[in-house]
Amino acid sequence: MSKEDGESSVDINITVKFSGRSIPISISKDSTIKDLKSHLQPLTDVLPRGQKLIFKGKLLVDAMTLKESEVMNGAKLMLMASKGLHQGGGPILKEAQAKLISRTKEAEYKRSDARPEIIVDKSRLERWKATGVIALADCNLKAIPDEVWNCGSSARVLDVNNNSIQNVPNKISCLNSIQKLFLNANGISDEAIQWEGLASLKYLTVLSITQNQLTTLPPALGSLTSLRQLHVSNNKLTTLPNEIGLLTELEVLKANNNRMTTIPACIGECGSLVEVDLSANLLPELPDTFGNLHNLKALHLSNNGLKSLPCTLFKHCLQLVTLDLHNTEITMDVLRQFEGWEDFDERRRSKHQKQLDFRVNSAAFDEGADKN
Repeated sequence: MSKEDGESSVDINITVKFSGRSIPISISKDSTIKDLKSHLQPLTDVLPRGQKLIFKGKLLVDAMTLKESEVMNGAKLMLMASKGLHQGGGPILKEAQAKLISRTKEAEYKRSDARPEIIVDKSRLERWKATGVIALADCNLKAIPDEVWNCGSSARVLDVNNNSIQNVPNKISCLNSIQKLFLNANGISDEAIQWEGLASLKYLTVLSITQNQLTTLPPALGSLTSLRQLHVSNNKLTTLPNEIGLLTELEVLKANNNRMTTIPACIGECGSLVEVDLSANLLPELPDTFGNLHNLKALHLSNNGLKSLPCTLFKHCLQLVTLDLHNTEITMDVLRQFEGWEDFDERRRSKHQKQLDFRVNSAAFDEGADKN
């Protein structure tokens, strides 16, 4: 090997400036600008086609190598992101900005005009038992009141949204006839939910735990076999448990705005699914078993790093009429290659034609795929 060949294979260290951050990169100088953008995608959450790399005042071209672009060891590049072309919840910004948002939210909880913690009286308890509805949203609660457990089998709905609930105890199992449980926007962490108790709620049809701090869902989720709606959006989930395949009655799955990088293949066993929202995650692909979801009507996939779709999606999902691909890497050329695409496009057009005139747009596919 010549000295020149040896030098060309050596990695160089460069720095990419983005939104107040300095991102160190080690990469071969024979790599293309497109390769560099792919490397930056998981570090910035900006899709490659939404990235503009600038060096010495010039816009770098995808097909050229770093060497050809005169990007050498120690070089500093600037990254600009096109609005909307990102995966997950948005571009990864400076850590200081994230902390500022957190402090602002905490301050809101401590506002002087916040409602005082509710003391449940006997008449309220009687009303809960009579109606079956326990409504405690926006009550500045840090714990679920003990009076709730006294409702026992009378309870059908428990709503503790928008509080600061720090623990969902095993005694929730005493609400053994509950059908709907709302735990949204409480800042709940993984350790805060005692899943042994929650998983025993065999009549539960709706579970909503959005806008919390969950990073994982346990296997016990699979015990909720009556579940028809599962809402887990705006958490920090990286995947779904394999046991989700046991939820054969599940019709609606909303898991958007998380950090999911994979979806288990057993999702294909949830044959009752009608609507799935996985938008604003970090998904590079979907399992082929999505083609088994024969009742699927709406699939939301915007703001992911997807480059293609399961090969049987259009062929087997004959009820599908809504497909959102905004801000992904999927193009119209890719979609036209799928078997069943023409039939899907006809269904989609028919749906639009039935909508109000000012919303009709059946002339061309507009679910986010680029024209080329």
